Amino acid sequence: MAMDARQDTHAPVSIYLDVDGVVNPFSPLGTTDWGSEWTFADAGILDVAFAQEVVAELNDLARHPDARFVWLTTWEGLAPEFLCPAIGLNGQDWPVLSSLGWDEGNEWWKLVALQKDLAGAGSERIIWIDDQLSQESEARSWAEYQQDRVLCISPDPRKGLSRRDLEAVRAYLG
Repeated sequence: MAMDARQDTHAPVSIYLDVDGVVNPFSPLGTTDWGSEWTFADAGILDVAFAQEVVAELNDLARHPDARFVWLTTWEGLAPEFLCPAIGLNGQDWPVLSSLGWDEGNEWWKLVALQKDLAGAGSERIIWIDDQLSQESEARSWAEYQQDRVLCISPDPRKGLSRRDLEAVRAYLG
């Protein structure tokens, strides 16, 4: 009797993805982490810089059966609407978390929005990719308390996601 290769016994791994400083580095210099030139595109509201290898890798990771990508960015709904078609990222159908109502308190809105989403997502493990994570002590403390349930990646905002970052995501997904 053949067994189904993909049994739904695994909870999804929610991958919370920022845009600026992660997919779209700030004023990148030199070449990408892959040694290629930066690619520039008009995303309708502004020009973005990106590494084509990052987009290809994210598209590949999004096909992983346990991956649940979620937009957690100040771009909010503009990410799937404008960024995705401009750079070829297949994230048009990923959920988008909003700062609406969460940006008025003292807590970082992204931490609050992530926690609320996580409560309903059924994910036992998460990956949080945001260049600001290294600056947000409350978010880091929360992540440390979760121990191995959370992989935090805080890229250099002038370089964005690196090979090593993406290898860590792939390894964590399994």
